[in-house]
Amino acid sequence: MSWSHVDWRASVGLVGTVVKYLSGVLLVPLAVGLYYGADAPTFAAAFAITVAIGVALERVDPDPDLGAREGFLMVALTWLLVAIVGTIPYLLAGFLGTESTLAQPTNALFESMSGFTTTGATVMGDISLDRHSHAIMLWRQLTQWLGGMGIVVLAVAILPELSVGGAQLMDAEAPGPGIQKLTPRIAETARVLWLAYLGFTLLEMLLLYGLHLGGLAPNMDLFNAVSHPLTTMPTGGFSPEARSIEAFSAAVQWVIIPFMIAAGTNFALFWHVLNGEPERLFRDTEFRSYAGVIGVLTAVIAGLLFTGIGISANPSAVPPIVGALEDSVRHAAFQIVSIVTTTGYASMDFNTWGAPAKYLLLFAMFVGGSAGSTGGAIKIVRWVVIVKSLRRELFTTVHPEAVSPVRLGGRVIDERALRGIYAFTLLYLVFFFVATMLVVADAWRVGYQVTAFESMSAVAATLGNVGPGFGVVGPMNSYLGFPATSKLLLTFLMWIGRLEILPVLVLLTPAYWRT
Repeated sequence: MSWSHVDWRASVGLVGTVVKYLSGVLLVPLAVGLYYGADAPTFAAAFAITVAIGVALERVDPDPDLGAREGFLMVALTWLLVAIVGTIPYLLAGFLGTESTLAQPTNALFESMSGFTTTGATVMGDISLDRHSHAIMLWRQLTQWLGGMGIVVLAVAILPELSVGGAQLMDAEAPGPGIQKLTPRIAETARVLWLAYLGFTLLEMLLLYGLHLGGLAPNMDLFNAVSHPLTTMPTGGFSPEARSIEAFSAAVQWVIIPFMIAAGTNFALFWHVLNGEPERLFRDTEFRSYAGVIGVLTAVIAGLLFTGIGISANPSAVPPIVGALEDSVRHAAFQIVSIVTTTGYASMDFNTWGAPAKYLLLFAMFVGGSAGSTGGAIKIVRWVVIVKSLRRELFTTVHPEAVSPVRLGGRVIDERALRGIYAFTLLYLVFFFVATMLVVADAWRVGYQVTAFESMSAVAATLGNVGPGFGVVGPMNSYLGFPATSKLLLTFLMWIGRLEILPVLVLLTPAYWRT
């Protein structure tokens, strides 16, 4: 095995280019820090350090030639290094005097990786604008927005040096059901996706702040109205509020639900809608399955909440029965959409729900959004293909001479693609079970009180980039109590979960490094 067969210098050089340009985003929280008079020196120093790291790595290979294998390495290293660089503001803020859990390197890496991978799991048991500056909290939101559509997709869209190998890079960043090529040039496709992403983000900002101005959301001030769309559209779930979306009015929750649904939808469908083909949205098998899963799970949980939990309504506002029904439907819809799309927001503490509702939420953590969306987990399209292939197996068992290809949207699914889907799903479940056992064993080693169900939810929430789990990692709690070794394992799961496992495992195979 030899490194000479893979031009790792080209990969490292391009990672440096991405990091160098990423430093420009630090100027946004720097400006906010100057405005509020807090943490401006933190972000000025972070900007200088990030530029220096990017330039140094870029010089490893000033004129890189990127092949397919270098693309896999570049994508994996980009996501890892960006998360490491993202810790710099957290660590500097702690060094310069802000008391925070993020001043500890393991916690800072966990939070940064959770941000860029849009997981939304947090170690900040002290989320508060009273403890943390507006600049730090905005940086936390921005990490998710940057990671949502994809760091590498953004780089392909804006960096000419990546346009040649852009298709390979985008496939490596989102393997399996990849990003549909919407235009003749892949860089133009990347720009289309990012423009749609930006458009939805701005629209949500306007609507949320409009609710505030209209008196329907008193605490949805300008900072919150900017911050929450930055983590809704990437299906991230970070909030400056310790109680997540529970801190806001019902009107805010209803507005956020359709944006989470949009974030979990294949963005290519919106491109077709804007090009006068709205029927493509409703003909799409994956979208219909996605909407159906959300609808069924919402109806079931709404029924459980209405009949079992007895959510109380405000009798002075509406008749109790009407208020309880609205509460049940709203919380069920919000939480199912949030978990299926892997956003991870919470409209209430679902730790208080009954066991059947909790197990349905755990199931939803494995569903995921659509291919070509910002959602994580296994993704709807894979489940659709698996169900169709199982139905085919039952049919061919009865009719062994029949030729019955698996079709999706009228197209025949290649048998190699089928094997890839089964392989990914099996790998995903293997990682889930092994990591759960490791987390349980590590907690037992240090005497940390966590149940097997809580450990399962923590692993499912990090590997699927969902965010909150149950019990000690519930929506109003944090991952702070886990031992450092478990936090590092969960950080690793967030990384490979965002890259959908295979690009990382490819780097560990001898064949990758050989000619």
